[in-house]
Amino acid sequence: QVQLVESGGGLVQPGGSLRLSCAASGSIFSIYAMGWYRQAPGKQRELVAVIAPGGSTNYADSVKGRFTISRDNAKNTAYLRMNSLKPEDTAVYYCNAHATSLNNYWGQGTQVTVSS
Repeated sequence: QVQLVESGGGLVQPGGSLRLSCAASGSIFSIYAMGWYRQAPGKQRELVAVIAPGGSTNYADSVKGRFTISRDNAKNTAYLRMNSLKPEDTAVYYCNAHATSLNNYWGQGTQVTVSS
């Protein structure tokens, strides 16, 4: 079992920045791929970024060049640095830890609102 707790969401103006954190506990953090997903009202949950256990990363086209995913295995924490935020980035952001189909866990989500 893995427990994930997100933090760092909030209200920010367009063009601003936020850093989301995902603290994990309960298992060996380093074996999990860590991902950030988001779900806007009326839309399906979508992948934002993922970082593999070895550190390779992948991003949705809509956030490339603006968002950076990282992980600190010593702190059992994953991060999502979000720069140049746009109103269309407004969503609930969820942290995911994935090792296998039976070892796939979600956090409770954190709201990010981009508005002037």
